[in-house]
Amino acid sequence: MSQSTVESRESGAGSRWRWPAAVAIAATIVVQTALGGSPLPAQPPSTAERLRQERDSLTRIKDERADLQKRLRELQTTAHDLSEERRLLDRQANATARVVRTLDQQLASLAGEEHSATANLVRAQDELAIKRSILRHRVREIYKRGPLYSVEALLSAQSFGNLVARYKYLHLVAQRDRALVGRVESLGGQIANERQRLVKLRDDVEFSRKEKTDEEKRLRSLEDQRGRSLAEAEQRQRQTETRLAQLARDEARLASVIANLDSERKRLEGRAGSVAASTSSLKTSDLGRLDWPVDGTILYNFGRVVNPNNTTTAWQGVGIAAPLGTPVKAVSAGTVVFDSQNGTFGLTIVLHHGGGDYSVYSSLDRIFVTKNSRVAKGQVIGTVGQADPDLGAHLHFEVRPNQRAVDPLEWLRSRR
Repeated sequence: MSQSTVESRESGAGSRWRWPAAVAIAATIVVQTALGGSPLPAQPPSTAERLRQERDSLTRIKDERADLQKRLRELQTTAHDLSEERRLLDRQANATARVVRTLDQQLASLAGEEHSATANLVRAQDELAIKRSILRHRVREIYKRGPLYSVEALLSAQSFGNLVARYKYLHLVAQRDRALVGRVESLGGQIANERQRLVKLRDDVEFSRKEKTDEEKRLRSLEDQRGRSLAEAEQRQRQTETRLAQLARDEARLASVIANLDSERKRLEGRAGSVAASTSSLKTSDLGRLDWPVDGTILYNFGRVVNPNNTTTAWQGVGIAAPLGTPVKAVSAGTVVFDSQNGTFGLTIVLHHGGGDYSVYSSLDRIFVTKNSRVAKGQVIGTVGQADPDLGAHLHFEVRPNQRAVDPLEWLRSRR
């Protein structure tokens, strides 16, 4: 075959040997890009790691808050310290606020992930559009040349060197075509993965937003509860202070009544020419041997008692809890010197046991004796009442040898 024949075939209008120069150059550049192009940028591990750390932190904070809620429920089911309740509410509100802040950080991380996934998806779609356009052009060109194009090109070589050069060129074109097809398939898979990842991220964002809304509602509820608890504590504090002041006044009034009665007793004894004080029915030998005025459990002890709201009460006797209407008995024989209301102590009976010795029975519902009447040891003098609604039904009992209040449990019989 002559050189002019080969040249005429290469330069003919229906040539199947060479692409137009511009198309060939463009195809070569794009194919090189397909072969050596950089892959989609990988997700920075720091973002995913930060998101995982935020989720772990969120779990830890929620566990801490659940423990605080459990402790608060336990505290609220028992007689509790309001300051402890407020402290737990403060810690629970703080934990919820930290949950909200963590969710904000998580939403920011998810927004960054979503932006990155969207950008990767757009880049992959743009590159896929270019690669598909090139692939369609190559398919058309291959179709135009027919199945015997490669054989024709090799057989038309004028020399062995020309044959080798044409073979290398055809091999390179085939390699680039395969790389182009592989890249198109790879981009399709990457786009599907990015779309799936984007859907999951958007679901996570929606879930986190809903969770944040719920946590913000919880925080507002805790703040309201904390405000109510504080107001309730302040109100109880004022009520307790008022009650303590009233108790002090009533205690002083009772002590004054007993002192006046004892002064009157001494005056009468002096007028009658008594040489010695009358014999008391309460003796030191009775210590730890007197019968209980009522069967029940100790509600509060003699002396200073710390209340749940951190106030203190100085009790001059003991509180013995018993059902409403339980009979109350005199611990020793004596004379009724007081049988009336005594402020916060309610209905009160004071028995004079001779000398300067007295016993006091308060918070009664009913009284069965009258002033100046004589009662025997163990005689029922009244029934248990409920003068203080915060304490329940009980008997307030005092023993005052020589007018001085002492611990009644030292005089009462041991229950062991």
